[in-house]
Amino acid sequence: MIVCSCNVIRAEQIRDAARRGADEVEAAYALLGCRVQCGGCEDHAEAILTSERTCHRLAFAPRAA
Repeated sequence: MIVCSCNVIRAEQIRDAARRGADEVEAAYALLGCRVQCGGCEDHAEAILTSERTCHRLAFAPRAA
């Protein structure tokens, strides 16, 4: 799914940027070799980053005994 039509960035690319350490939209776009243009995608991109961080924390959280 296209998240940013200005840069033609897909949701999976933003997830990948989050897994590579991007913690905010600007950092994710920089890892993808571009920058935010019109800003219409920022809320959606931020939601994807937040979701990916949450999934990562849950995947690596210590299990209860």
